[in-house]
Amino acid sequence: MHMNRRQVLQTGLTSLAATSAAFSIARSATGPADAYAPLTANLDRFAEQYLRARSAPGMTLVLADRQGARHVATYGLGDREAEAAVKASDLFQIGSISKSFMALCLLQLHDEGKLDLHKPITDYLPWFRVDMRFGPITSHHLLTHTSGLPGTASVFPSDPAVKHLAAHAPGAHFHYNNMAFELLGYLIWTLDGRELPQALRARILEPLGMVQTEPVITFDMRSRLVKSYAAFFADRPDASSVRMCEAPGTIETSGAGCVASTANDMGAYVQMLANGGVGPKGRLVSKESFELFCKPHVVAEEFGPTASYGYGIAVDHLDGHKVIRHTGGMLSFMSSILVDLDEGVGAFASINAMQGYRPTTVTTVAVQQMRAMRSKKPLPAPPAVESPWDAENAADYVGTYRAPAGGSMVIERDADRIYWKRGQERIALQPAGEADQFVVAHPDFSHFKLVFTRQDPDNEHSPITESAWGTDWYVSERYQGPREFPTPAEWNSYVGHYWSENPWIGSTRIVLRKGRLWLDGATPLEAQGDVFYLRDEKYSPEWIRFSDPVNGHCMRISLSGESLWRVAAI
Repeated sequence: MHMNRRQVLQTGLTSLAATSAAFSIARSATGPADAYAPLTANLDRFAEQYLRARSAPGMTLVLADRQGARHVATYGLGDREAEAAVKASDLFQIGSISKSFMALCLLQLHDEGKLDLHKPITDYLPWFRVDMRFGPITSHHLLTHTSGLPGTASVFPSDPAVKHLAAHAPGAHFHYNNMAFELLGYLIWTLDGRELPQALRARILEPLGMVQTEPVITFDMRSRLVKSYAAFFADRPDASSVRMCEAPGTIETSGAGCVASTANDMGAYVQMLANGGVGPKGRLVSKESFELFCKPHVVAEEFGPTASYGYGIAVDHLDGHKVIRHTGGMLSFMSSILVDLDEGVGAFASINAMQGYRPTTVTTVAVQQMRAMRSKKPLPAPPAVESPWDAENAADYVGTYRAPAGGSMVIERDADRIYWKRGQERIALQPAGEADQFVVAHPDFSHFKLVFTRQDPDNEHSPITESAWGTDWYVSERYQGPREFPTPAEWNSYVGHYWSENPWIGSTRIVLRKGRLWLDGATPLEAQGDVFYLRDEKYSPEWIRFSDPVNGHCMRISLSGESLWRVAAI
């Protein structure tokens, strides 16, 4: 998720797996009988293997269909220190799955004639500070992540002089945007007359009977939340096998991710989606509005090669069936929802830790098992649980890379695992979830990912010609490009470690390599006037501005309007 810049430390193989002896499974039918009981052994076995492989503490899972929540299961630990199991009554933060709740509220307001989805957002919210130089931004653009606005900052940036700036024409490109849904929360408040939590409760939770769900995350409900875990060090790249600690309490009132729920309540939500927007008290939204909700408005490759995006929900196909799905990542939770609209079945899962991935495999396997059982076909064998340490095409990375200024990097492999060989030491590398990027499992090298570059960056099968870690750059014998790069002198003052106390912004390190600046050593920055655009996406609207120099070092950067301050070098 682009909103979460805080990173997780990989310090080696230290993990929650040490508590494996306390791993537990609990399950319950939510009706007179569990309609999916025959598949539970398959699913339980897969879920246990999945959690162990990723060293995750615990998980809650619900299976539901058009008749309601049919099966709830909990796995592992809700409190690893006390070795206490996850309970079905525990609240889990569902993160960005909340965006679909927001979309349905807005579609209700659309049904009531209060919202024109194609009217400029500033007609409803004239106080919103935005420069719409490429054309008006509408609710439709915000709901589909196509506004062209940066999504990292808050609606109200820390610098009150900042005006949000669109980077391209609205509707032209998909860029996942949390700020857009924060803004939509203010739109709901404006049109409904009730602040967002009250509107969500009245419009979504009460009609669906989601009586245990909270529409806002505050300290008042913390005792009902399952204990959750986050990185012990919050300034380094994500990995699934991590050193973890109990996460602090947080407050989250933004429409980007403010809902906390139980598995059974989320089963009621899945039931409504499986029924095309119909809840126990009737339609939540009109048939036409539900079709807008799950219409593939824009290609969204961030959600997968075949995915599109509707209104607050991804739209895709699974085994020839139309599905809607989303994930949710919070500071210490990871969630997934998947609903097969053709078959009328779905699943929700949530894990009480943030380790950089989402339990999408679990919800996918659950839905496939449910479909097979309903069609009276043999239950498919769940897929083998892949190790998070296995690298796709591991052989591609093997070789010796040499630095133009001297020195070398040697990469070796054993089967599908790769290692950085330094003298007699072999340092394990874990795939970081992005192509050709790896987390370094060593405390001395955990601050940056190890990044490889292919001869043709647009061809995933072309040979690897470069490797880099932080400021260090190495090339293979296939490399044929330049080895020296001109660099503006003032850029040296931008290099450094910057930090924000806002946990959603967190930490970033700016390095200089190959004549350009890089965020965290992995995302190139592109200069345009006095700002630098992040180029992890071709059309990313996220930007950085450097300011307040002292003794040749910038003291502050603005990341899309949010301030981070320089950390003194040790």
